[in-house]
Amino acid sequence: MRNRSIISGIDWWTIGLFLVISLFGWMNIYGSSYSFDQTSIWDFSNRAGKQLVWLATAVVMGGIILMIEEKAYDVLGYIFYVIMLLLLIITPILARDIKGSLSWITIGPISLQPAEFAKCFTAIAVAKYMSRYGYRVRDLRDLTVPFLMIGVPMLIIMVAQRETGSALVFLSFLLAFYRQGMSGYVLSWGAASAILFILVIRFGEVALPFGVGNVGMLVSTLAIEAIVLGLLIGHEKDMRSVIIMGLGVILCYGIGLLVNIWTSVNFNYIGIISLAYTAIYLLVQTVKQRKSSIGWIIGFVIVSTLLCQGCNFAFHKILQPHQRIRIEVLLGMKDDPHGAGYNVNQSLIAIGSGQTTGKGFLQGTQTKLKFVPEQDTDFIFCTVGEEWGFIGSAGLLLLYLALILRIIYIAERQRDKFSMIYAYCVAGILLFHVTINIGMVLGLLPVIGIPLPFFSYGGSSLWGFTILLAIMLRLDAARVNKMQG
Repeated sequence: MRNRSIISGIDWWTIGLFLVISLFGWMNIYGSSYSFDQTSIWDFSNRAGKQLVWLATAVVMGGIILMIEEKAYDVLGYIFYVIMLLLLIITPILARDIKGSLSWITIGPISLQPAEFAKCFTAIAVAKYMSRYGYRVRDLRDLTVPFLMIGVPMLIIMVAQRETGSALVFLSFLLAFYRQGMSGYVLSWGAASAILFILVIRFGEVALPFGVGNVGMLVSTLAIEAIVLGLLIGHEKDMRSVIIMGLGVILCYGIGLLVNIWTSVNFNYIGIISLAYTAIYLLVQTVKQRKSSIGWIIGFVIVSTLLCQGCNFAFHKILQPHQRIRIEVLLGMKDDPHGAGYNVNQSLIAIGSGQTTGKGFLQGTQTKLKFVPEQDTDFIFCTVGEEWGFIGSAGLLLLYLALILRIIYIAERQRDKFSMIYAYCVAGILLFHVTINIGMVLGLLPVIGIPLPFFSYGGSSLWGFTILLAIMLRLDAARVNKMQG
């Protein structure tokens, strides 16, 4: 009776979308990995056959998860999280180097990437903490703990395992935070940070026409000052502070230009002095007027300054050489059509050649002749574009849109915060993967190596996404059963 009630409570629309996307992905894996000496789609020695096995085991795994008591995920959430952290820590010790990455553990004939499963268990732990009684997302202390829960595995994956793409996926959890009422200023900070990073890196090697320093650091410093002045005008309506701060900034740079007439001045240091003046002035105003509301602007100045100063270190010391050159190619700093830019160029050729209706299944020339590397994993979307054209590509995007919107719908109908927050984490992860993967295939974003959910070849990613989805469906089924009870 219980099993029957679980089955009746399952959201079959979500399962249907999962199966359609997965089967379409399997067909395209066969198309992208097709070779003239291995033509059978049922040949389990090629990637299509292996993916079919992964898909079958994923369906079985999902079915098992649906039979597990839903309370287990809430009660054991922290335990799952700690176990996964330990696994992430030991992974670089056990893993062999694959293209500069230490993220794969080989067990017999199977290779697994623990980072793919870490997203699921981190989502459970974050949902458990944020659903506790009295939690307030706008409280700094309450916000810090889940941020650390996300940041720790993110740091391990990025630094120890050298997997930037898998690490950045954890930023997708911000969707759940916003749903719980986190201020939109955090998103603004994120956007500003991305802009500052681009400015520092893109123009970091361009010398100033006067004095000492580089254009990137100077422009980013002035950008911070402009943002702060804009915040004071838009948020605080404090024109007096705007005028005084503006005059102070002009005075700092004016003195620097005057001194530069007699001796060379490093204007990057002038920028730091200007930002220090801004922060101190805002702090004094906060104390004098007891306006705690501008405290976060002070925080923005400090964090942005540290970010600008740390960009070069992170870019040159943390990122791997192949990651750096991908960013440089994307920003137009280097032109490497036969190296870092090769994948994207060939991908664009493949997608463009498909035109409106595509060349037809197994008729793609770019993919059949293996011009596009990783065409059945990270760049599998180019196979869709070449063989199925714009119509097929748009259809796939609509399927993903339907799946993500369905998950958000499921999240909104939950009766408890734990289930709702977890569902939003799932939606955020899928949205991030789809956006970044297709963006990098189209040359709009740097190549960071993350799969297309349920579509790219690979057992770890397919299993990871299936576990994410199955747990959400189990929690949703429990909601239905409680309503019937």
